[in-house]
Amino acid sequence: MVGLKGLQTIPEETTPHWDTELAQALLMTLEKLKYPIGRFKAPETISAQDRNRFINDLQHLPKQIKDLVSDLNNQQLDTPYRPGGWTIRQVVHHLPDSHLNSYIRFKWALTEPQPLIKAYHEDLWAELPDGSQAPVELSLSLLDSLHLRWVWLLQHIKEEDWKRCFIHPETNKLVPLDVNLSLYSWHGKHHLAHIQSVITTQNW
Repeated sequence: MVGLKGLQTIPEETTPHWDTELAQALLMTLEKLKYPIGRFKAPETISAQDRNRFINDLQHLPKQIKDLVSDLNNQQLDTPYRPGGWTIRQVVHHLPDSHLNSYIRFKWALTEPQPLIKAYHEDLWAELPDGSQAPVELSLSLLDSLHLRWVWLLQHIKEEDWKRCFIHPETNKLVPLDVNLSLYSWHGKHHLAHIQSVITTQNW
C-alpha cells in the first residue's frame, strides 16, 4: 500500500503486533504474581497417602507463615504482594478467615447430608479493620490454634466419611471432603508463596 507523499509503507498483515505481545506478556506476569504455584486443579483420584500429605501441609502451615512474617516491620507488612493486590498483613489475616470457614464446612458435611454451605466475600472481609490493620500476631495465634484442632479432626475422620460432600452455592456442585482437603493444602501454599515472593523481590 502507498502512504503519505507516495512513501511505501509496510503492509498491515506484516506489521509487528507489539501491543498484543506486550499485553500478553503483562497478562502472563500478572498471572504468575496472582498464582505463583499455579491455579488449583482438583486431583482425579485421592489416596490415603495423598490425604496424609495434604494434612501434613496444613499441620506445618502456621509455623511456616510465622517464620516468614515475624521479623517484618509494619511498613513491610503493609506492602502488597502484587500491584492492586492484598498486603502481606491482609494475606496473613485472610488465612484464618478462610480456614475457619473450611473447618466449619468439614463439620457441616460430617454431620448433615450434603449441606448447602454459606460463601463469604473474602475481598470485603480483607478490608475490615481486623483484616487490614490489626497486628498479625492475632491471626498467627488464631491460625495456630485452629490448625491444631482442624488437623486433629482430619486425622480421625473415618475412611468412608472422606466422600461425604457439601454443596457450594457459587457452583451448585457437590464438593467431597477429600477434594476440599486438597484445595486447602494448595490454598496455604498459594498464599505462602505470595509472601515469599515479596520478601525475595524486596531482598528483605
